[in-house]
Parts: sequence; C-alpha cells; structure tokens
Amino acid sequence: MDSLKDDSLLSRRRLLKAGGLGLGAVALGLSPIGQLLAQAGAPGAAHAGYGPLRPVRDLNTGLPLLQLPAGFSYTTFGWANEPMSDGERTPDSHDGMGVVRAEGGVVTLVRNHEVKAAWGSFAPAGATYDARCSGGTATLRFDTASGKLLESRPSLGGTVNNCGGGTTPWGTWLSCEEFVSAAGPVTLSNADHVLARDHGFVFEVPADGVSRAEPLLAMGQFKHEAVSVDPATGIFYLTEDTDPEAGFYRMIPKVPGQPVRGGRLQMLRAVGAPDLRSGRRVGERLRVQWVDIPDPLAGADTYGEGLGVLRQGLAAGGSRFTRLEGVIVGDGRVYFTATNGGDAACGQVWAYHPGAEVLELAYESPDPLELDYPDNVVLSPRGGLVICEDSDQPVQRLYGLTRDGGLFEFCRNHVRLEGQMGFAGDFRDAEWAGACFSPDGRWLFANVYAPGFTVAITGPWRNGLI
Repeated sequence: MDSLKDDSLLSRRRLLKAGGLGLGAVALGLSPIGQLLAQAGAPGAAHAGYGPLRPVRDLNTGLPLLQLPAGFSYTTFGWANEPMSDGERTPDSHDGMGVVRAEGGVVTLVRNHEVKAAWGSFAPAGATYDARCSGGTATLRFDTASGKLLESRPSLGGTVNNCGGGTTPWGTWLSCEEFVSAAGPVTLSNADHVLARDHGFVFEVPADGVSRAEPLLAMGQFKHEAVSVDPATGIFYLTEDTDPEAGFYRMIPKVPGQPVRGGRLQMLRAVGAPDLRSGRRVGERLRVQWVDIPDPLAGADTYGEGLGVLRQGLAAGGSRFTRLEGVIVGDGRVYFTATNGGDAACGQVWAYHPGAEVLELAYESPDPLELDYPDNVVLSPRGGLVICEDSDQPVQRLYGLTRDGGLFEFCRNHVRLEGQMGFAGDFRDAEWAGACFSPDGRWLFANVYAPGFTVAITGPWRNGLI
C-alpha cells in the first residue's frame, strides 16, 4: 500500500515539465548553476538519476529510515534527546547546517535547532544569548573514514527559531533567528514568557569552541532565513521568510570578514517592478538598485508583527517578494528561492548578478504537481544541485538536478517509528533541511527536521548527476 501511494504521488508530480526555458538560459548567458535551474523546466526534464529508490537500513540503528538508489548507504547521528558529549540533551527541530572545517577525513558541521520555546539554554553560559530561550546550534565532528560521529557539543544557545544560515569563507557558521520580538512578555509554544533580550538576529559560530553569542546587529532585526557571503566582495546576502511580503537584503561590512564591526543594510529594489511575487516572466531581466534601511534594529515594530525592517525597505522603494528561503552564491551570481512565489504560488528561483546589477527570474514552477515549494539548494562537487523539499506532500524528498537540467528523486523520507529512539509516529512528511557536502564530495549530510536527526549518505556518486 505504501509503495503504491509513493508511486502514485511520483506520477502525479510529473517532475518539472514546464516548457521552453533551455533556450532562454543560453540567450541570457546564465552561469552553470543558472542553466541548471532554467533547464529544469525543459520538456523531458525528468531524469533516471541513480535509478529506483528502495528502503535502506540505517547503519546506526538498523531501521529502514530512508529510501535510496542501489549501492547507497547512510548512517544517522545526533538524534533529538540523545546525550551530547557534555551530557546535555540534544535539542530537536534539526534545521540549517553547514560544513565549516575539514581536517583529513574529519568534517566539522554546525547544525541549527529551530526551537521556539523558553525552557532554558542548552549551551554554556558564555555561549548563551538569552538564558530563557532554547534554540541554538550544535557542533558535530564526523569521521568520514569510519562513518562515525566523534563529538557533538552545544555551541550557541539562548536564541529562538534558528532556522537557516550559511557558512563563511573564513570557516564559521552564521545562524539566523526566524523570530522577532522586543524584550519583555511574549508567547512561545503556546506558553507565556518574559524575554530578557530583543530577538531577530544573526549569530556567528566558530569551528572551534563556542559562539560569543553576540548578535551581528548590522544584519538587522527581522525574520532571517538564510545568508550567503560573496567571497569576491565580502558582501552578505540575506533572505527573509515572511508571507505575504518579504525583502531580499544585503549587508556591506565596514571590514570584510568581520561582520561584528558593523556595516550597511540595504534592500533590493527592482526598477519598475515593486511587486515580484507573481505576474513575472521567466528570463525577464530587471535593473537593480539598493535602498538603505534607516534603522536596522527597529524590527520589532509597533504593530507587533516583527516587520519593522521590511516596512522601512518597502517605504524606501524596495521590491516585494514572498517567503524567501534558500540563498547560495555561485558562479558570480546570487541565487535565492521564493518558496511560494509565482503565479501558481509554488516556487520561484531568482538570480541576482552583482557586477551587472541585474535581477532575473531563472525558474518558476507552473504547478504544485510539478515542483512544490523548493527550499534550500546546494551545489554538488560533481556539478549538479541538491534541492531540499519542504511542502505539503505526504512524503518529503531530496531531489537531484543534473548538469543538463534533468530532475530526479534521490532520497525519500521513510521514517516511521514505534517507540524506537524514543519516538512514535509517521514522520515521512517532515521536511529536509541543512543539505551540504563534505569537501571531497563523498558524503552528503542532511537533516530530517522531525523527530530530529542528521544523516550522512555515501555511495557510487557519478559526475554529471549530484
């Protein structure tokens, strides 16, 4: 029954058949990443990938938690509630994640925990921003030679809703709060609390030790989703996950590589296009200007909606997006996703060209049956892309996108538990998050948001796929 349900779902989705984008990619001179995204809508874009998926048992628990192609294996680690190396309980709600260091075969990752509660910090006092709050990050050391977790420790605590983030060229992690509030009374997880400090910020976490838990104020106070740094300029690009309106931002640092020293926060303005949520044409190119945010710290507006920064940007002429999530700098472009953007409200991918100051719509899903709510995207060392799915579908997937624009299922969430690992329920609809590769490309790491664990996948990777 479950197999029939999955196969029926796959056939209904039809894997991206919107026509006519491949020629546009060539004509517009898109980068390799942009061509992948644009070609995803070409006729016949469905691809065999690595072949059919089947349940595969976890090397750690022995449970069939994922469906993968033949030859691929995986191990899980960092489960919610498991003791970390210091004895502290691992938080749940595993979200954004990135590789911040690799030494030989040992990879260091930093993982977000999108906890919206106030039962106390799980991190040491020196790494805690607001002792009442329970979100933050964990730092993990994984040995790729043995396929084993070596260490798991708290590295930032006392924050709220640490959703996305991004790595930096200097080997740190930027953890983003997707929650805005002034200090004082607030309701978190249906309970009343009193916050000691304002929230809605970005925090930096080093590969070694713990975070200083110091908010990077120049990046503003808003519902941050993700951030990516342009290594050529040191500029930070930030997405805002709000609906029905959101902004796309950049922060120009006073000192490159040192965001704590401050900088200038701006919102993107597409000239002649104040509203980019729908009614746009794939391949359309728009001239870009940037408008200043007068008071980046006035996010907790008087309306109580946490939209103070957004309101400032829109008042200055910034353009409206909706539900901006993933952002990645690559090939001299900045790509970002609008999860429910477009005429069908099921996803857009935008490309900003910093040198030319041009914005273009690289891809728009025409139907939720074809692609529904694309979230974070990660470039594979082999040239393809991995797309994390966060939709209303009953089974969530990791998709692969080949160099020539062929889309395929790579992995399905197959988590159903009956008390194992301390959890019970059907978690197949839990989102994928935090996908990232080891520098040598042999391991793909990702998070299953609920019940909360990290996977490390390896196998017979092939060039041209992912």
